[in-house]
Amino acid sequence: MEVFGVALSLLVMFSGFGLLIGLLFGFFGMGGSFLVTPALLVMGYKTDVAVASGLAFVFGTSVIATLKHRDLGQVDYKLGVLMIAGTTAGIEVGKIGLHWLQDIGLANTVVSVSYVFLLGAIGVFITYNAVKGGDDDGGVSHDADGDEELDADDIPDIAKKIQSYRVPPMMKLRGGVRVSLWMILSVAFLTGLLSGFLGVGGGFIRMPALFYLIGVPVPVAVGTDLFEIVFSGGIGSFLYAIDGAVDLAIVAPLLAGSALGARMGAAATSLVEESEIKVYFGVMLLLGATAVAVREVGGIVEMPVLDLVSLAIIVGAALLVSGAVVVSSIRELRAEKTRPAAQTAD
Repeated sequence: MEVFGVALSLLVMFSGFGLLIGLLFGFFGMGGSFLVTPALLVMGYKTDVAVASGLAFVFGTSVIATLKHRDLGQVDYKLGVLMIAGTTAGIEVGKIGLHWLQDIGLANTVVSVSYVFLLGAIGVFITYNAVKGGDDDGGVSHDADGDEELDADDIPDIAKKIQSYRVPPMMKLRGGVRVSLWMILSVAFLTGLLSGFLGVGGGFIRMPALFYLIGVPVPVAVGTDLFEIVFSGGIGSFLYAIDGAVDLAIVAPLLAGSALGARMGAAATSLVEESEIKVYFGVMLLLGATAVAVREVGGIVEMPVLDLVSLAIIVGAALLVSGAVVVSSIRELRAEKTRPAAQTAD
């Protein structure tokens, strides 16, 4: 059975996949193209169609998720605009470095090794700090008030150091964070440099950078990162759409599923403890690093089956982490319902 020329089974599969990725997208602020694009490639779609459709999906999902985070007061537009300016400049410089490596024939090797190392290093760092901090790590309010000062204990040490450089003009961000404009632009430039060099959207770099380097609360870091992705994903998908590479038969069912998933994921950030968000994020990056390493090994030893193993690791990681997010959210909702009853009994 076909609908609009597409097999019904494919539509159902794409919708379910969109729901899964949308949940992760709304919860972490990470682009879903790192899941969608390799999946489409394995299914036999052309490279430009896979990349373009992944970007179009990321754009649509980021709009949905950003609107939900806006409703929760978790988007800092001022910080987002500054980060867009800095990352754009960084991406351009990163591209220059990438082209130079291509000219000398080292691009694939250097980028692959750097990508695995960066994913793994950030994953280990975030997971270690979240687990070590336990319940005391992540006490920052999820509903960050722009006029409310954060407790100094809730700000990472690196961010405290960066905030200590009082170079005018000083910017006040959500959660009462005060940091120099030049520090924000420097962090944005460095994250953009990595994004341009590695050829990725950079959500897995920007989100932890906003928390660990600038010091904004994790939910605000997620919401602001999504706000940035609206622009980067929108520009990228528009340019590909002009060339006719965006396949709406793929994008439409993916967005239909992600419309619900993205709002669920965004809502979960106001329920799940920040320490748990960081643990899940770290685990996701570690499994992503493993998947990329497996794929690269498959290319070196010429074993195409390892591409399927790599995709299985990525999809399995997405299922595992999204399941943990849903369970944690349901547990927290149940706990909130029992608290009033317990207080009444007292």
